[in-house]
Amino acid sequence: MAKPGNKIIQAKLVLLGDMGTGKTSLVLRFVKGQFYDNQEPTIGAAFFTQILSLAEATVKFDIWDTAGQERYHSLAPMYYRGAAAAVVVYDISSTRKRGRAGRWRRQLGVNLLRRKERNHNLVMALVANKSDLDSKREVEKEEGEQFSQENGMFFLETSAKTAQNINELFYEIASVLD
Repeated sequence: MAKPGNKIIQAKLVLLGDMGTGKTSLVLRFVKGQFYDNQEPTIGAAFFTQILSLAEATVKFDIWDTAGQERYHSLAPMYYRGAAAAVVVYDISSTRKRGRAGRWRRQLGVNLLRRKERNHNLVMALVANKSDLDSKREVEKEEGEQFSQENGMFFLETSAKTAQNINELFYEIASVLD
């Protein structure tokens, strides 16, 4: 609920990344506080809403969880058009999926420029998910930090399974939108 006198911000947020990186698990943990070990792949996209109350504002997120399968990649621009925030997610236990995070970042930037919709206020985050799999880590934290700095993104390691940094991710985005 909005606090009396607070401004209300409605923000479209899109989750991008390859299949199996944990995008749906991340958003389900944030919105419903739930985690499923065997989450079904998203078909096309899924839509969620969540409200966060900050001291200065109330942020209503409209969250688009895009499918990670290759056959749906061409649909992604339809979902991130007009977004206030984009979260690119990769799996720390897969170098292949980390390498593809760059492709998602480039696609986001190229499509925004091509459509002359360049939003200089677009909040972009790089999320290294599945930190609970540290023993199977293939992508070092420093790699994600460096990539995010080079690409104007903020960086966070999360675990949808343990809820590590899930709320922090969305609060960080909301505080920048304010």
